[in-house]
Amino acid sequence: MKSKIIPHASKSLFDELASMGHEQILICSDPESNLKAIIAVHNTVLGPAMGGARMWSYSSEADAMTDVLRLSRGMTFKNALAGLNIGGGKAVIIGDPRQDQSEVMMRSFGRFIKNMNGKYITAEDVGMTMQSLEYIAMETKYVAGLPKSRGGSGNPSPMTALGTYVGIKAAVKKVFGTDSLNGKKIAVQGVGHVGEILIDYLVKENAKVFVSDMYADRLKAVADKYKVETVNLQAIYDLDLDVYSPCALGATINDSSLERIKAPIIAGCANNQLADEKKHGDLCLEKKITYVPDFLINAGGVINIATEIGGTYNESWARAKTENLYNIVLEVLNNSEKEQRNAQEIATEMAMKRIQQIGRIKANY
Repeated sequence: MKSKIIPHASKSLFDELASMGHEQILICSDPESNLKAIIAVHNTVLGPAMGGARMWSYSSEADAMTDVLRLSRGMTFKNALAGLNIGGGKAVIIGDPRQDQSEVMMRSFGRFIKNMNGKYITAEDVGMTMQSLEYIAMETKYVAGLPKSRGGSGNPSPMTALGTYVGIKAAVKKVFGTDSLNGKKIAVQGVGHVGEILIDYLVKENAKVFVSDMYADRLKAVADKYKVETVNLQAIYDLDLDVYSPCALGATINDSSLERIKAPIIAGCANNQLADEKKHGDLCLEKKITYVPDFLINAGGVINIATEIGGTYNESWARAKTENLYNIVLEVLNNSEKEQRNAQEIATEMAMKRIQQIGRIKANY
């Protein structure tokens, strides 16, 4: 098992880290357990970096690095805007989550986290399971979102879905004047843990729901369970919708998709939805598409986990704070309209303002 900071002093790499504001990148390699992982700590002004570990079959190590850099930066803004006293970080594990995940790999990963001495706290993300977290916790105490039976906050997916649901309602209120989803046509792209729970909320409010997913078996199971209509992964962009809700991987809001998306609202739980934050955030504004910043609408899960870090898990507090995302979404969208600037930019500035203000307080003895 070897742990090291990125070994080659690549000017372009360090320039990129500096431009994004990262504090530390840790490369984790353990050939015996087949572990290849990257941990990115973006900002710890508000507290230790927190963000889930994601396992995915990346097409290249460069793609994995790009993903972890963007995800960890997003966690900084997410945690700050949600009013939490934790910083931003993230981890990615390179591999097929359905085949490569094992006890020895997760425990090896846990050792790397342990050696960071609390600077990074991990949790569950795409491709990971509660069992994975329990294996990690065998090697380190810096794990959150453990099962309630172990005194943890449990699976964060229900709270993430709740936040996404109230965020969609806030956006619908902004665009249509009422937050009722009755009869609204909503496409959910990605029916994982969070996507399925979100679909349940939408169906119960009599929305017309369309779903797509890269895993055919998963898609069929969810569609049959909730009696919703399935669509092809690419065809989802051409539907006549009220809300497009990306709930899988990022960068689905790009040059190509924005030429096709007809929905006046984009609001989903996926991270890094904008392929280019400035370009595509501005393009949404230009096309009069109400875009709800991803790091705001999907903050319910980390809110839930944050209560665990502070001591005894408090579900009522977590639920109330998650439901308040409705008001923050409306504030961001109202400011975006008033200032005629894209919502991602507005939300990022609000998050950075809090970090700077708290940073000044901490600078005093």
